[in-house]
Amino acid sequence: MNTLKILAVDDDPVTRKLIKIRLGKGNYQVTTASDGVDAVRKISELYFDVVLTDLMMPGGIDGIGVLEAVKKRWNQTEVILMTAFATVETAVKAMQAGAADYLKKPINFDELIVRLNKIVTLKSLAKDAGDLREAMDITEKNAASTIQDLEKSVFQLQDKLALARGILSEKGIDSRRSIRRTLEVLSP
Repeated sequence: MNTLKILAVDDDPVTRKLIKIRLGKGNYQVTTASDGVDAVRKISELYFDVVLTDLMMPGGIDGIGVLEAVKKRWNQTEVILMTAFATVETAVKAMQAGAADYLKKPINFDELIVRLNKIVTLKSLAKDAGDLREAMDITEKNAASTIQDLEKSVFQLQDKLALARGILSEKGIDSRRSIRRTLEVLSP
């Protein structure tokens, strides 16, 4: 995964523009929303890898509301909440609601980039694990088929050997004829 698609939600136009410019320089695809209602509308239409949202916004849907809407629609989307009023209680509430992370405003962009890189790494690991699981399922299916084919072959060979033993143990048959019949039974 080379780039993340990010939705930045903040009611402050300066903060939105700053996020878009700074993250855009890092090759992230950034879309912005001016409030929670705008964010929920965009979330319902498009998939984002990460939603970076302000916790406190006017308009009826705050950051927790955005987080809940994201998790309801796109469970694999990671949400990072931002707030100027960081408390342990709000951080705990955000994490319990499913937030991947929590940042204090003003945003430290170096810290944000580190957290986004962590998300890229986790998403890449999850994809690799899914690919590995799929490969293991295919291998297991092929192995089961191969084992079944081998069991059939062993059963057929056991029948041929039993028949050959029976022919070779018959009394009163010419040995050349017995060997010829045995070879016929054992041939593919």
